[in-house]
Amino acid sequence: MNLFRNIGRLAPWSLVGASLALSACNDLGSGSQRALTPIPPETLALMEQAGVTKESPTLIRSYKKEAEFQIWKQRPDGRYAYLKTFPMCRWSGQLGPKVREGDRQAPEGFYSITPGQMNPNSAYYLSFNVGYPNAYDRAYGHSGGSIMVHGACSSAGCFSMTDRQIAEIYAILRTSFNNGQRSIQMQSYPFKMTAENLAKHRLDPNIGFWKQLKEGSDHFEVAGKEPSVGVCNRRYVFDATSANGQPLDASAACPPLRRNAEIEAQVAQKAAADDAKVAELAASGVRPVRLVYQDGGQHPDFYARIAEVSRPETLVAPIEIALDEKIGKSRSPVVAMSAAKLAAKAKKESEIKVAVAAVEQAAVPKATEAAAPAEPVRLGGLAGATDSIGGLLGFRREPAASEPAVAKSEPAKAEPAKMESAKAEKQEVAKTAAKPTTLKPGAAKSATTDKPAVANKPAMAKTVGQAAAAQGPSHRADPAKKPQASLEGERRAKIAAASSGVPALRDALPVSARP
Repeated sequence: MNLFRNIGRLAPWSLVGASLALSACNDLGSGSQRALTPIPPETLALMEQAGVTKESPTLIRSYKKEAEFQIWKQRPDGRYAYLKTFPMCRWSGQLGPKVREGDRQAPEGFYSITPGQMNPNSAYYLSFNVGYPNAYDRAYGHSGGSIMVHGACSSAGCFSMTDRQIAEIYAILRTSFNNGQRSIQMQSYPFKMTAENLAKHRLDPNIGFWKQLKEGSDHFEVAGKEPSVGVCNRRYVFDATSANGQPLDASAACPPLRRNAEIEAQVAQKAAADDAKVAELAASGVRPVRLVYQDGGQHPDFYARIAEVSRPETLVAPIEIALDEKIGKSRSPVVAMSAAKLAAKAKKESEIKVAVAAVEQAAVPKATEAAAPAEPVRLGGLAGATDSIGGLLGFRREPAASEPAVAKSEPAKAEPAKMESAKAEKQEVAKTAAKPTTLKPGAAKSATTDKPAVANKPAMAKTVGQAAAAQGPSHRADPAKKPQASLEGERRAKIAAASSGVPALRDALPVSARP
């Protein structure tokens, strides 16, 4: 009798212990027929369209940022087909894994739900435990437990749905368990593993962990089947088994692994394409950011139903904190490769621009050079005098074949005043020729006076030279009509008159030709 009394006293405490063991955000209710709610007819119709049955195995995929809870069902060929998305009413914390008890974080990773984790007597309508912590979490010493998916739209680290939603989800899982499924895989992600999301969050401190989750996501999407999940060396490994029979140890090094070569090749191909897209987005200006929530979020479907949500004052839009990719800071290989390609492209474009500019600059001097004289006219009077003397002596200096011709400074046709001046000078020269003048060696005198000629008088030399050059060969007298002596005297007089202002020309003449 005393034994039965003691058992009766302990029974209430055993129920309290079971309640505490289930969850901090879950409490035992009085029990009801909620757990036996059938699957709605509209959902059964979706199953028929997808080619699955209500008894077929189930798989769950959840996304915190998008606040979506997806249900997938297995087809007869073993591949999973998408069935339905439930908008999430509430999740708490930030993007990133759960680390410790009380951090209000909804966990991220790959978890297993068994029939024993289903709770039909939850104070939050209905609930089931996601299986946190798993082997990966324990390898890092993450604490806490009893993280639930439940109703009541209230979350303190759990995935919260409405009562109607959790009743339907519970019915789908229950039916699969009743048909023999031993565990249901739940893939919990921070966001959908798209290139756009990965580009935006490429500098988040959790990016290394999220890339592990993406590998598991790629295995599922490539093969269409539930990936096997293992943990060794404190990392997730997918669709891999030990090659030597040694069991996987989450905290120890991985043994040799055996993998499906075909699946691995497809996963590698998808990963390469996604990485290239991430690099392209980063190069096009997609800024890396970090999202900071006040306390989790919810699906937009519930924005107008704020009264149903726990702690509605904390449900505000997250703040985007822009992160800078500074030089020298550690970056992902994809982003580093993209930066290198952009730098090479910019360098090549710069070299092309410099080359084009050089060609354009080189073309301008050539055009100017073609329009300008071959060489500047120097000492025009001196050149004119030299040509005049050469004409008087019966020879002229011809330009060499390789020497550019020098443009004459005087116009082709002389003005009337200049023609009169030339005529007067011609008469003066004729008078001088009738009176030969003997010059003392070393003293140059004027052809018309006995005074010494001014050494520097280029204007006079230019005038005389121009006059002689303008007259040309026709100015010379006909040797057949004059005596030889008279011709010789006239020649010397003309030379003296032409070279009187330019001693250098006189000294350059042969001795026999000097006056």
